[in-house]
Order: sequence, then structure tokens, then C-alpha cells
Amino acid sequence: MQVKRIGKKVVASLIASLSMGLLLAACTDSDQKPKEAVDDPSKPPAKQDISVTIYDKGAVPKAEGTVESNRWTKWINEKGPANVKFVAVPRWESQEKLNVLFSSASAPDLIFEYAPHIKNPIYDQKQMMPIDELIEKHSTEYKKLLADNPALRKVGMKADGKLYEFARLSEVVPIHAILIREDWLQKLNLQAPKTTEELYQVAKAFAEKDPDGNGKKDTYGMAISFQSGYVVDQIFQATRWVVTDGKLVRNWENFRHMAEFKKRLFDEGIVDRDYLNDKNGAKAKQDFINGKIGIYPLQISWPSFTNGELAGLKKNVPDAKVAPIAYPKSPAGEFNPAFTNPVQATAFVNRAAKHPEAVMKYVDFLVKQDTAKTLKYGIENEHWKVGPTGCPVPIDPEKSKNEVNWTADYQMLSSGILDEKCGKTVSTFNSEVPIQKEGLELYQKALAIYLDLSKPYVELTHPEHMPQLPKDINVISDSMTKPIDDIWVKAVLGGKEYTPEQAMKDAQDTWNKGNGKKVEDWFLNWYEKDRDKAFLAKDIYDIMKKQHNLK
Repeated sequence: MQVKRIGKKVVASLIASLSMGLLLAACTDSDQKPKEAVDDPSKPPAKQDISVTIYDKGAVPKAEGTVESNRWTKWINEKGPANVKFVAVPRWESQEKLNVLFSSASAPDLIFEYAPHIKNPIYDQKQMMPIDELIEKHSTEYKKLLADNPALRKVGMKADGKLYEFARLSEVVPIHAILIREDWLQKLNLQAPKTTEELYQVAKAFAEKDPDGNGKKDTYGMAISFQSGYVVDQIFQATRWVVTDGKLVRNWENFRHMAEFKKRLFDEGIVDRDYLNDKNGAKAKQDFINGKIGIYPLQISWPSFTNGELAGLKKNVPDAKVAPIAYPKSPAGEFNPAFTNPVQATAFVNRAAKHPEAVMKYVDFLVKQDTAKTLKYGIENEHWKVGPTGCPVPIDPEKSKNEVNWTADYQMLSSGILDEKCGKTVSTFNSEVPIQKEGLELYQKALAIYLDLSKPYVELTHPEHMPQLPKDINVISDSMTKPIDDIWVKAVLGGKEYTPEQAMKDAQDTWNKGNGKKVEDWFLNWYEKDRDKAFLAKDIYDIMKKQHNLK
């Protein structure tokens, strides 16, 4: 019995000791495991899930997938610092889509959007996250970019003085231009127009004197539909707000001059009398390609124009010669055209984002030049190789067209201009290809004409940098935009019964009855107090001078 009792005690003691040992081992293991995970530098941090909008333009080839899932979304997820879910937003319906997403509390963490009129209400609703602290604590790439380029902060800051938007840097190039058929000038023994009266006379000759020599009256002197009409407006500085005697005022007289000019063209059949129905400029574009337009004001991407409209024109009319001309002198003066936006706010963080630090790391990834280069050109030795100028050239243009050339909307935080060797527009032309050689020469002539520091910029600033209006002021302004625009259209189409002079009176009356004075007072006060904080034409010129070595 004694032996049995001792045995039981020993067994109990052994069990207790063993249990304690196991407990200590478990505690030790649990204490050590997190330490090992933290201390192990070879172990990458776990990727967090974020969601990001992406414009859907219907440009992704079917064989490549969708804008939400394709070779580049997979590459981004493989190489980037986060697990990214892409949410498609129809490009021309982004306002409606974002409204639905935010109202249903399902908006993605990072929103890409260009248009201030879409972003400003989201800020007003306090659905944007301030990003100053986020950048300071969690960024490396964008933090450095911001320090090196203070204009990024100027553009990304809102009225409360906090930073809300990420921005990118771009090359300053003319985005509007006036192109003329130089061979038609030569055939009719005419000079390039230098004034708006000469512009009218040349356009009239192009419409009436059979410049293409086919014996038919089937040419138009000039295009004025869609963006072409907007360029004509700029010739006359028919923009809503102008600086006069140091004050920002509502502009009326220049609109009258613009309407008088367009009315002459319309009444005399110098332009397409159905121009108003050419809502997107497609007909004018095709008329130019077919060799039927003599003066073509347009919004332009120079490489795309070269490979598209210019190539099409040369195919149809091999002897055609095209040249850019300066904006002719109007009663308002002489101006440079509109330029591309050199500092463009393109993204903001949803205030409800669960992992803002992961969003910041993703932004840093997009900002890197290596990322930008890959998303622009594709994979080296698969899509491109180094060309004669030291810049990427496609190995197989058709392969690049199908697999790479639709990636622009993944590059909305790429600052291509930072690539000093290959980041400028001039590097995109291959002078060994005849049509691209001609396009390059056209582009270089345009730079020489339009980057003229002696001429003022036609607008107060780029439209994306116009000030954010308070909600009540914006409602007043928006309510009168279409009625007044319609009055000016009526002035052009209305014949002798409705003159531009009468149109100006009616437009001013509409403005005054709609409480336009309140809008004028707001702009006047803003310009007096806050213009030094705003990104205006002077800032565009400063960047342009630096980029193009102008003095």
C-alpha cells in the first residue's frame, strides 16, 4: 500500500512538472514568435487590401480582359505594395458614378478624377481625407516630389489650407492650335493671316476659289464646331473672366466681337452651316482628313494628330502641306493658345479609407519612374527596346497597340517630364518614319510660334485651376451658363434680325436678373485677396520657361 501511495505521488508530481513545462514552453513560443516576425528583415510586410477607381473608356481589347482585370492590373498587384481592387468608372459619366458610390458608402479608397466640378462637391461634403500627415509619416517618393516641386502643394490644397489632392507634373505644350493648308495659300497666292480680318478673308477665299482644283464648290474655309469653335473664341479672348486695370471682371465685349466674326462666316457659307450638330467635332475632323477644310483650329495631341489626321490627309491628298499659324490679332489683342496643364491634381483619398497608409504606399509606387516607364512602354525586350536616341521604341507596334497603348489611365500619377531624356513630346516621334518626321517638324514649328513669352496667356489660368466657388455662388453661376451660351449661338445663327449687339444686351440682362453681381463680387474679392495662393498663368509661364529653356 505504501509503495502504491508513493507511486501515485510520483506520478502526480511528474504530471504536474510536465504540465508546467508545456505551459512554459507554450508561453515562451508565443512570446518569441511575434519577435521573430518583427525582427526578420527578409520577411516582407503583409500587403493590405485597398480599392482604387480607374476610368473606363472601353479601350481595353477584349483579348486583354477588362479595365478592372488585365495584364497591367495583375502586374500592379504583383509588383506593388498593396492588394488593389480596381473599380471601373465610365469616363464620361464619372460624376454620376461617383455620386452613387459615395451616397451608398461604397466609394473606393483612392479616387482618380480630373474635373474640379466633380471633386469640389465631394470636398464640400467632407468626404476627402487631408493628406499632410499621411505624407509626412508614411511617404518617401511623393514626399520628396512635393518638397522638390512646391507647385504640387499649391494645386492640391483646398480653401481650409490643408492638402487633399495628389498631383503630377507634365510638359507644357500647346494643346490648342490653328493649322492651315499651306499649299492652298500658295495656290491662291495668299499670305498667312495675321489679323482676324485677314483670317476672314483667307477663309472666304478657301471656300470660294476652288483651292483643291476639282472644279467644285465643296471646300470649307474654316471649322468652327466643338473645340474648333472654342479656339476661335480664344482668338478674341472670349473668356468669362479677364483682368482689366488689375481687377478680375466679367467679360462681355470680347464675346460680341467673337459672335460678329462667326456670324460673317456662317451667313456667307464659309463654314459648314450644320456645324452646331457636329457635337464632338468628328465631321470637321473627317472633312480635314478628306482635304476639304482650309483652316483647322483644334485641340491637339501632337503625336496622335500626326498618326491620325495628318497621316489620313496625306493618304488622301499626298501633296497637302499643313502649317501652324499664330493666333491672329483681334480687337482684344494677340495671345498664346491654351497649354497643357503642367501641374495636375488627379487623385484624392476617401475619408472612409480603412488603410490610408497602404494607399500612401501605393501612391509612392505609382510615382516611381520605373513604374511610370513600365506602364507607359511595357516590359523591356518584350514590348520595347532602346532606340537610336536612347529612348524606348516598340519592338512590334501592333503588339504594343494591343497590349500597352491603352494604359494612360493607370498613369494618372506619373510625372513623365521627370524623365529628362525621354519624357518630352519630341522623343515620341521617330524621324526615320516619313509621316512622323513631318509631324515632328510641324510640332517644332508650333513650339516656336506658340511659346512666345511676349504674348499673354489667353485664359486667367488652366480651367482645372480656377477657384472653387462656394456652393451658393456656384449654383447662381451654373444656372446662367447655358442660357447665356444659347444667346451667343442665336447671335451667330439668327440672321439680320438678331445682332451680336442685341445678344450682348440680352446676355447682360440675363446675368443681372440671375444675381450675377453676386458672382462678380465673389471673383473680384477672391482675386484681390487670394491670387498669390492660386495657380495662375504666371505659374504656367514659369514652368514653361524652365522646361523649354526660354528667356
